[in-house]
Amino acid sequence: MADEMLPLAGDETEAPMRIVLAKLGLDGHDRGLKVVARMLRDAGAEVIYLGLRQTTATIVAAAEQEDADAIGLSMHNAGHLTLAPKMVQAVADAGLDVPVIVGGIIPDDDVEVLRNAGVAAVLGPGSSADDVVAAVRASAG
Repeated sequence: MADEMLPLAGDETEAPMRIVLAKLGLDGHDRGLKVVARMLRDAGAEVIYLGLRQTTATIVAAAEQEDADAIGLSMHNAGHLTLAPKMVQAVADAGLDVPVIVGGIIPDDDVEVLRNAGVAAVLGPGSSADDVVAAVRASAG
């Protein structure tokens, strides 16, 4: 990873970014999300990994309790057009200013739809560690 991409953690006076990662809904594919968790940890972020089968309420509660800088969702079951906007709305309804970043199997035609629904960034298969860190930094930074 390039040195300029590392600081999701600042110097000793600045706390590292805190990112909640989860699988929303019934999707059971979590390998990619675990890889992203490792990428973010390697970049200095604190990762709160909620794992599989989470609800919008559990993710919002974790983001609030953990003072999260971003929420990352992994989508692989074609539910992204329904679930991601619900997550964005749940965050807004809770009064939180926390960007939602979505990654996974997202058709190119759906990226703009998600962005228009308030999703801060969309990452597809094969996104590099630099891509992931840059998306988090741009969204939450």
